[in-house]
Amino acid sequence: MSEWGIALISAGSALAGGLVTGWFARSAGVRQADAARHAGDRQADALLETVRRTFEEQRTVRLLDLRRQTYLRFLEAAEVVLLARRSSGAGQSGDGPALQRALGAVMLEGPSEVAGAAQELDRCLRTGGRPDDLEDARRNFITTARGTLEPSGTALASPVIS
Repeated sequence: MSEWGIALISAGSALAGGLVTGWFARSAGVRQADAARHAGDRQADALLETVRRTFEEQRTVRLLDLRRQTYLRFLEAAEVVLLARRSSGAGQSGDGPALQRALGAVMLEGPSEVAGAAQELDRCLRTGGRPDDLEDARRNFITTARGTLEPSGTALASPVIS
């Protein structure tokens, strides 16, 4: 074989080897790109799920805070009427409307168990119930309201009702 023949065979071998190596490198690159894209998709899905859960938890906290404030306003208005009744035997003229506004807010905010307990306390205050009945209605409202303010359904440590 002449030198030209050997050179052509060597060049052809090098070209074939380069083509085969390039083909396999391209295939490996495509597989790596697909794997990277799928990994990125999984990371993006995980991030979106984390953001969704965070927003849901924040929404729950805002809802519970709004309820807590509403229940507190009602309880404060009821305490004003209760203290006025204890000291003078009758509520002051401005106490009733404040209590009714606070009761309306509790009725809107719910849930129905708390609204029912608030209505019972309001009824006891309006009808001039016995002190023990008033205190029982107050405690029932506080206990019911606390039960709805527990975000995870687990019992949280709470101060003693006096």
